[in-house]
Amino acid sequence: MFADGLLKGKKILITGGGTGLGRAMAERFMRLGAAVVICGRREDVLADTSKELAAATGGNISWRGMDIRDPDAVETVVGAIFADGPLDGLVNNAAGNILARTETLSHRAFDAVTKIVFNGTAYVTLACAKRWLDLEHKASVVSIITTYAWTGSAYVLPSAMAKAGVLAMTRSLAVEWGGRGLRFNAIAPGPFPTDGAWSRLMPSPEMAHIAETRNPLGRVGEKDELTSLAAFLLADGSAYINGDAITIDAGEWLKGAGQFNFAEMLTDEQWAAMRPGKKG
Repeated sequence: MFADGLLKGKKILITGGGTGLGRAMAERFMRLGAAVVICGRREDVLADTSKELAAATGGNISWRGMDIRDPDAVETVVGAIFADGPLDGLVNNAAGNILARTETLSHRAFDAVTKIVFNGTAYVTLACAKRWLDLEHKASVVSIITTYAWTGSAYVLPSAMAKAGVLAMTRSLAVEWGGRGLRFNAIAPGPFPTDGAWSRLMPSPEMAHIAETRNPLGRVGEKDELTSLAAFLLADGSAYINGDAITIDAGEWLKGAGQFNFAEMLTDEQWAAMRPGKKG
């Protein structure tokens, strides 16, 4: 299903596309035939990434400097992108996070996360969607969230609140604009380590090891596994999927949610001691 040309003829914008998973998705989409636009705040990184991916794939890529926290800047940049032809897809990938005890967070720290994840995602989505609606142009939006968008999570409160908002946006707009040719879906990844985010959120190798192996498969995700899912949701073959949030975490959140999943730590002797009729 991921044959060459799967995304041929599609123009896709990826926020936070210069590094990490954004860069990986850009490369995968290009190899599948899409023309890609990446955006972010660090123009030198965007320029280098565009040059490297163009050389590696022979595909079509361009970049735009854009601070998604600034609604005026978003309108200007998205308008310029559409002036060269409408987008067919948007991947809301840009994010920020802080691992901290909530009582230590200042309002500036809170805003540093929510202005990117919550406000910025909404600004870019609405700037694109309004133009699609005016043009009566069909398109697909994929937003990268987390499984704690529906469970919540301690120590990452701003991210949990913001990602929950993005999930609510996805479901709300899927219903409101699905009949007008726009699809909205989300991806909730488990551990997919990247150099930047992972090093900031995992202060020690021991903590990283726990986070990377506590899922039922006992490993981290491969970038191709996530980019395959994103490509599928942007492809025409997934046209009936709308308003969904697809988890790709090897079963991590299900394992954490089960009240008795801790029993995997029991020894054979402890299991034997609990057999009916066995006296302790």
